[in-house]
Amino acid sequence: MIGAISSIGRGVLDAIAGAGHASRFFARLVLEFFPLLRRPRLVTKQIHFVGNYSLLIIAVSGLFVGFVLGLQGYYTLNRYGSEQALGLLVALSLVRELGPVVTALLFAGRAGTSLTAEIGLMKAGEQLTAMEMMAVDPVRIVVAPRMWAGVIAMPILAAIFSAVGILGGYVVGVLLIGVDSGAFWSQMQGGVDVWKDVGNGVIKSIVFGFAVTFTALYQGYEAKPTPEGVSRATTKTVVYASLAVLGLDFLLTALMFS
Repeated sequence: MIGAISSIGRGVLDAIAGAGHASRFFARLVLEFFPLLRRPRLVTKQIHFVGNYSLLIIAVSGLFVGFVLGLQGYYTLNRYGSEQALGLLVALSLVRELGPVVTALLFAGRAGTSLTAEIGLMKAGEQLTAMEMMAVDPVRIVVAPRMWAGVIAMPILAAIFSAVGILGGYVVGVLLIGVDSGAFWSQMQGGVDVWKDVGNGVIKSIVFGFAVTFTALYQGYEAKPTPEGVSRATTKTVVYASLAVLGLDFLLTALMFS
């Protein structure tokens, strides 16, 4: 009995210590933003790495999500004689929810795992230790640029996802099914609010960018310097980042649209 209680207490203390360490690491990354303004090339290089290489999967996924929304939305609205509102349904579904959430999940699987593996392999190869021995801060030079690159790239990728998804809904709804093109665009233009809908979607994507990128970098930085440790850290990145995105989506939706 005493052993069980002590193991539970040890686990709670380890969890609290881990949360504190992660909080300090996050605060350090945030504080490194302003020094990076003097070296923008570090950030732009990482934006190309995490953003450009994720562009194809984001665009293709957005297109097929738009196809599905066009089909399902038409069949649902047709029951009530409101198929002319298909454009509004597709646009609101994408800019409010599916755009930021699906983009963040895809970003976690594509760019997040790459960041974790890259940082983990640098740690396993003692490159980070070598930088510290040369009085170079690896957090400032290696980790922080990737953090802010992910935060900047996420809203851009979410916007591309939503735009391509709307085009996919247009192709299915207007060109294939036969919904009136003018009604499709006019309903969308009249029903989507720039600040309430699009603005809240952008805020969501920024928050998800922080969550996914920080999770990936933290897992890579704290990974054990072995092949098995790097592989476990990569798996944790996908799991923790996905759960963080879904949990934050619920909280943000409750705050924004309540």
